[in-house]
Amino acid sequence: MRFGTETFYAAVGRAFVAMCAVVPVLFAIEALDYWLHLGLDPRGGIIPRSVYGLDGIVFSPLLHDGFDHLYGNSVPLILLGTFVLAAGSRRFIWSTAFIMLVSGLGVWITGPPNTVVVGASGVIFGYFGLLLARGIVERTWWNLGVVVLVGLLYWWQLFGILPSDPHVSWQGHLFGFLGGAVAAILFRR
Repeated sequence: MRFGTETFYAAVGRAFVAMCAVVPVLFAIEALDYWLHLGLDPRGGIIPRSVYGLDGIVFSPLLHDGFDHLYGNSVPLILLGTFVLAAGSRRFIWSTAFIMLVSGLGVWITGPPNTVVVGASGVIFGYFGLLLARGIVERTWWNLGVVVLVGLLYWWQLFGILPSDPHVSWQGHLFGFLGGAVAAILFRR
């Protein structure tokens, strides 16, 4: 007996390749910012309660505070993004846009003043919330299994939705998670 169908494995494989293609783009952006001293983080990051920081809702997930930050986000982004994308590209696009909006607005409204928030972790926590809620809403063991696997691998990062480190935007994590849970309901099958 095999788990899944050929179509299922093909969808997961295509999604994995697509998500693996996203990460080099993020590294290219970070490399250009670093080597050319472009200062993209303050220009494209979320600046809480500042009109100039609103465009960060769109651009901040593409920017990172150095290569260590990007390395830390790469594997969870590929892993969770693969399983979100495997359910369909239209759902993936709408869910990602919704997660970015909720996470970004949450940071913009509740983030500490005079800070710049960048990184894809709000989207990552959003994918985690989406898969968890999708497993409950759509009653699929597969999504719940993925969440359990990721929870076992990254359980220590789940505490990122709580205020702990002043240099980490727990607001982005929390609102991303909530945005993902709502996206699972809005864009369910």
